[in-house]
Amino acid sequence: MNGQSLPVCRVDDAGLRHVDFPALLRLAAPLMLTNAIQALLNLTDTWFIGHISSTAVAAISAIYWLLSCLILLFGGVGLAVQSFVSQADGAGRRARASQSLWNGLWASLASVPAFLLAAALGRPLLDWVGIAPDVRELAVAFWEPRMGGAFLGALSWAMMSFFNGIGATRITFAVALVTMLVNVVANQVFIFEFGWGIAGSAWATNLAQTVGVGLGLWFLLRGPIAARYRTRCTIRPRLAMVRRQLAVGFPVGAMYAADVLGLALMQLMIAQVGNVGAAATQIVIMLTSIAYMPGLGLASAGTTVVGQAIGAGDRDWAAHLGTVVVRSCAGFMFLIATAILLAGPWLLPTFLDAADPNAAATVEVALLLLWPAAAYQLFDGLYFGSSFCLRATGDTAVPAATALVLSWGLNVPLAHTLVFDTEQAWIAGLPQFGLGALGGWLALMIYVVLLGGFMYRRWRSERWREVDLWGRAAD
Repeated sequence: MNGQSLPVCRVDDAGLRHVDFPALLRLAAPLMLTNAIQALLNLTDTWFIGHISSTAVAAISAIYWLLSCLILLFGGVGLAVQSFVSQADGAGRRARASQSLWNGLWASLASVPAFLLAAALGRPLLDWVGIAPDVRELAVAFWEPRMGGAFLGALSWAMMSFFNGIGATRITFAVALVTMLVNVVANQVFIFEFGWGIAGSAWATNLAQTVGVGLGLWFLLRGPIAARYRTRCTIRPRLAMVRRQLAVGFPVGAMYAADVLGLALMQLMIAQVGNVGAAATQIVIMLTSIAYMPGLGLASAGTTVVGQAIGAGDRDWAAHLGTVVVRSCAGFMFLIATAILLAGPWLLPTFLDAADPNAAATVEVALLLLWPAAAYQLFDGLYFGSSFCLRATGDTAVPAATALVLSWGLNVPLAHTLVFDTEQAWIAGLPQFGLGALGGWLALMIYVVLLGGFMYRRWRSERWREVDLWGRAAD
């Protein structure tokens, strides 16, 4: 096959093929910025809610992990759209790419009853989780509208997955930027001008995502994309493709939901041990999340180019591309984490009030936690890069099952063993080492090292070559 027809491929004078890394970065850069916007969006919501009351912040903190898990679990099908679209686009089957988008949107709409049920059951669910009485009413006030509108996020994921799959990552960035700006304005109006309080923040997010979905539809139904991909002619659902996208997308959502839930439980364990460790953990999480931005951007670009290469019929080039993407993700994340580790003594004190009597102790613990946090970034990059490239191939079931086993069979019980002493343990009779926050991060490091190593091994084994993403949906 002509190398020039393959994604991010450069052919030298000798006829040898090389990865065009600048072209890969041009594809990934808007996605990196999109991740930064998402992080800024979360910070903006926290800022507005913080100006309601500290209790409101506590309410969001208490439910955010569960909210994120359910959104990923029910709405993760939208993430699979990129795999189908990139393969179809690489094969030059533009109408099929459009059909993949619309079937992804139909599959996302199928999640509406689940989200509405979760919204209706918010109060008994939060009672079961054990939300403190002083924050429960605020938590419910946020939960009901936010969960009821969470399907908008699934629709947005499906649309953005389409744009990413065809390489139109600038559109993804533009939609994310508009969504963030609408969210900021709506938070100010709904919370303070209308007096809706914490519920106003939930409605602001819903409105912002509605505008994002509307803007995405505008790009889809007008202009060159509509003409090139016939997006106005392929709206009718194909049930076989919907089922196939659910089969590929649900494991992806479940895998990332398991990650979120495992991290949340670790934080709960550390919080039970003491406020200093909990505060240090939150600061380290905020800092190390910076390393995710380039890693996730490159990984998402990897889903696109690997899928396009497979669609073009060159799995050898897909294998080479994926390996470059995975190693680049790991390298970027490790370098940024190392920089954060070295800058830790100067960065960490800026997050705390010097007059706080616990400030010095919190900084000391956070400096200690930065070491395991930085150490596992290399393997976290392997995890992100490999899982996103495997997603492009349709190989999602085994990686998801492995992540679930490692998260709940290793990470959670190991954190319980390392964090608590015998008097603090949730489950009596287990060995307890009482290492506090350090124990939680050591457990997380071991989990990520094993998970990243498995995912990279899975990618390099090339078992994905045997996977037929489309199955009978291609008929």
